[in-house]
Amino acid sequence: MNPQVTYKPSEEVDFVIVGSGAAGGILAKGLSTAGFKVVVLEQGKWIEPSDFSHDEITTFVEAQLTNNDKDQPQSFRKTPQDKPRKQQSIVYGRLVGGGSVHFTANFWRFHEIDFIERSRRGAIPGTGFADWPVTYAEMEPYYTQVEWEVGVSGLAGASPFDPPRSKPYPMPPLPVKSSGVIFERAAWKLGWHPYPAPMAILSEPYGGRAGCIHCGRCEAFGCEVGAKSSSLASVIPIAQQTGRCEVRTQSYAFQVKTNRHGRATGVAYFDKDRRRQFQKARAVVLSCNGAETPRLLLLSKSKHFPQGLANSSGLVGKHLMFNGYHEVFGTFDEPMNEYKSVAVTRVLHDFYEIDPKLGFYGGGGLDARFGTTPMGFALGSVPEGAPTWGKAYKTWLESFSRTMIVASHATSLPVETNSITLDADLKDAWGLPAMCTTYRDHPDDLSTVRYFRDRSLEILDAAKPQKIWTFPVQEQSFAVHLLGTCRMGNDAKTSVIDADHRTHDVPNLFLCDGSSFVTSGRGQPTMTIEALAFRAADRIAAAAKRGEV
Repeated sequence: MNPQVTYKPSEEVDFVIVGSGAAGGILAKGLSTAGFKVVVLEQGKWIEPSDFSHDEITTFVEAQLTNNDKDQPQSFRKTPQDKPRKQQSIVYGRLVGGGSVHFTANFWRFHEIDFIERSRRGAIPGTGFADWPVTYAEMEPYYTQVEWEVGVSGLAGASPFDPPRSKPYPMPPLPVKSSGVIFERAAWKLGWHPYPAPMAILSEPYGGRAGCIHCGRCEAFGCEVGAKSSSLASVIPIAQQTGRCEVRTQSYAFQVKTNRHGRATGVAYFDKDRRRQFQKARAVVLSCNGAETPRLLLLSKSKHFPQGLANSSGLVGKHLMFNGYHEVFGTFDEPMNEYKSVAVTRVLHDFYEIDPKLGFYGGGGLDARFGTTPMGFALGSVPEGAPTWGKAYKTWLESFSRTMIVASHATSLPVETNSITLDADLKDAWGLPAMCTTYRDHPDDLSTVRYFRDRSLEILDAAKPQKIWTFPVQEQSFAVHLLGTCRMGNDAKTSVIDADHRTHDVPNLFLCDGSSFVTSGRGQPTMTIEALAFRAADRIAAAAKRGEV
């Protein structure tokens, strides 16, 4: 941790930001470098890169980097009519840097179509399908800013389906892996267009950070050399160096307070000793993630905001989108050693937009990977009919080094009943109402995933592995992509924030994270979250300098 300024909670700062992940870190950098005093409240700890563990027990069972079900229990149901059952359905980063520390770092831009699909496709029954109030052309400079300031490796122009760009990537793509070569050759046979995967991982030293050391622990793990372009490695150090930004860890926000004029006055939180504190601020920015941001707004209800803060539309927490995902496995005769290096080196966007004549909405991408850890492979990836004990099981486990995955990443439609709400009965370790997730995939979402499963099978069939297996396409009840719960829009009746990320109801309250999304994109939201954050920082800072915050 760099030396940083500290503020007293009673001292009114310009901005308090809740969350230090993909969006929060960028906003902290943008607002502090613009000259404002900033406090970032992070519910997790500051974990030094040297303390990141490659151990599966520490990372997954003990939840070193993520929320845990013991302190923060959750409930789940498929429909609002069902009784919630206790179940961890949402996982997110709970440390400085948030989910950007442990994400896979697959880093696609959204395409033009993602922002204007409602106009192109028309209404879809049972959904809140809508256009964004911003376009790709408006977002393009911010996508470029992400690539050059945060650090992205890739090859511009490699995909014929890529949207326009103003600059190349700052670094060449990472070396291709065995899975990438197999995927590439098979896709070419089918007449498709695989290309080097853009990754938020440094392929060479950049900006004072080390290049990738190919340790094989990217997906779900932290990077001990800072090559993964997390907020922790890239933008938070810049924010601290301004002398105007404090990152206050183990600070669990539970209420945004407002005055009788309906303006935010700061954020109430529990400190590391679980004592109640209150940080005063001229303005508040929530970047908690697409689940905790709506939860905090709902927890912040008052006599002035009886439905929850910034919720005059009644849409806070609604239109939750997970993104569709599916895996098809292929085991080959020779070792591929996929446990080394980054998770993904080749991707394919030939089906970014599925032909409407197929009768359902959707689109997405395919990539080659094998992010499965040894423990996960042994316990969670056993195909039907495979041995589960004894010598035969041991022999099957030895296929770990000869196996790869073709992964599908797809759209999810915004369904109003898919939501984050407060559980009426379940409490967390601080005595607050726990998060309840209601989610059921739209039929088109399931059709889209089946379509991509079939394309994955085609690729592996063309690659001629020893064995191909997969699992049934099922309705989702678990997610790490948390999108759409405080959607952006021009109409206060049908959205929660405006195009500048200001809430319609509270003039000095801003939201920026996955909750802002209007559509889900095709499965890789982090780059768009970060581009939105750079844009939001510019606009919020400009408004504050004009005295409009």
